[in-house]
Amino acid sequence: MTSDRKIWLYDTTLRDGSQREGIALSLEDKLKIAHQLDQMGIPFIEGGWPGANPKDVQFFWKLKEEPLQQAEVVAFCSTRRPHQNAAQERMLQSVLAAGTLWITLFGKSWDLHVTEGLQTNLSENLAMIKDTIEYFRSQGRRVIYDAEHWFDGYKNNPEYAITTLQAATEAGAEWLVLCDTNGGSLPHEISQIVKEVNQAIPQIQLGIHTHNDAGTAVANAIAAVRSGVTMVQGTINGYGERCGNANLCTLIPNLQIKLGYDCIEAEQLTQLTKTSRLVSEIVNLAPDDHAPFVGRSAFAHKAGVHVAAVEKNPLTYEHLQPELIGNQRRIVISDQSGLSNVLHYAEKFGIELAKQDPTCRQILEKLKTLENQGYQFEAAEASFELLMRSALGQRKEMFQLKGFQVHCEIHRDIDHFEGDALATIKVEVDGKDLLEVAEGNGPVSALDQAIRKALVKFYPEIAKFHLTDYKVRILDGTAGTAAKTRVLVESSNGQERWTTVGVSANILDASYQAVVEGIEYGLLLQSSLKTKVTTI
Repeated sequence: MTSDRKIWLYDTTLRDGSQREGIALSLEDKLKIAHQLDQMGIPFIEGGWPGANPKDVQFFWKLKEEPLQQAEVVAFCSTRRPHQNAAQERMLQSVLAAGTLWITLFGKSWDLHVTEGLQTNLSENLAMIKDTIEYFRSQGRRVIYDAEHWFDGYKNNPEYAITTLQAATEAGAEWLVLCDTNGGSLPHEISQIVKEVNQAIPQIQLGIHTHNDAGTAVANAIAAVRSGVTMVQGTINGYGERCGNANLCTLIPNLQIKLGYDCIEAEQLTQLTKTSRLVSEIVNLAPDDHAPFVGRSAFAHKAGVHVAAVEKNPLTYEHLQPELIGNQRRIVISDQSGLSNVLHYAEKFGIELAKQDPTCRQILEKLKTLENQGYQFEAAEASFELLMRSALGQRKEMFQLKGFQVHCEIHRDIDHFEGDALATIKVEVDGKDLLEVAEGNGPVSALDQAIRKALVKFYPEIAKFHLTDYKVRILDGTAGTAAKTRVLVESSNGQERWTTVGVSANILDASYQAVVEGIEYGLLLQSSLKTKVTTI
């Protein structure tokens, strides 16, 4: 790619992204994210506002001990206060102490913010911008100027808004970043205004910073690039205040794969999905399964017609190869499925099954019957494999349930409730009856512990299994307390995870079904792993 197609990516997940409601990053969290962004080839990583809080100060100092490989870490701050001297501002001294080569400085572009927010006059605002940038330049720093509320300011008073940019340019800013801070602009407005700025201030590098309040942050950023912007600011997964920032996980593949801009290396682009999920894990927010490009469902195919077509040629229902951005194709099994879905899963599970085999259609009919009753196999592939093996006579009965009881005792304190649960279970294994009792911090936990306690004597591998997630869904809310319940249980052996499902009008019965199938599938998995090891 030629140099005129180069787009400089600027990530602000650690600063703007962390302003999202519900996100609180520790120092260790920030370091992990920074190093992953560095590995992915992001050239500019905004680390935070030194001096605003102790954590950000520690972050910049810690990076001196664990330096990034290629990215420039950037400190962030505002212009000096009205009628002050930049060289005497303690806030700016803290920014310099962070020791970064690059500093991103934001200033006011909207006259409303100058008079109402800063409560000063328009000429003093220009002096604040110029004085602060000149001071940083005198200290050997390179400056990116974020023109806050740029688009609203330009719409309200274009002449003054342009003057603020000219002040920043004359003072030595190397980039002028146009910010749609309130996130209310539309792509056609962004495109036109960027073109007008390019005409008013030629020979300057422009950037774009968009928010998603109108749902157009990504589209606005693309429009800006198409109009001459060469720096794009955004966050991983679009995290940010209110409705979020431009989502780099959507922007990067659109710019690079669709439009041919040079953002990062192709090999680094394959880390995009991993990076998205890693960051969501670190910030403790569930990944958006339906996110473009990187979502778990982004390349999932459910309808039988779609599956049959995709298996012949993926281009029929995919706009690009999922491997380019590190994602993968998934065939979903559900009541919308056809024989192609069943055959796909048979191959995935290592089961020999031909389309002409009557069992294939029997499995499909069983699937649709159960999903009509409330089962959901697209989220519980382990249960579907067990269903297939049962239909093919490949499912071994490991034990028989003779019965179980669960007793819950609730203690009410002044401020909260505390509950203990006791489960008793009786099972038969190889002709022997086993009776076990176990406690838990809830009925499902106690039941799970009792089952494991009874079975671990015959199947010691169970000791490695544990529940990692438990979800309950009421299927027919109009039935009140008699409503049917679906339970999804995710289990793990420390290396792999699998999900099983149970459905019943009794939540404990539904939980029992899901827990037991989770144990059974774990044993099946361990058996297949042993077989593979033996073969090797």
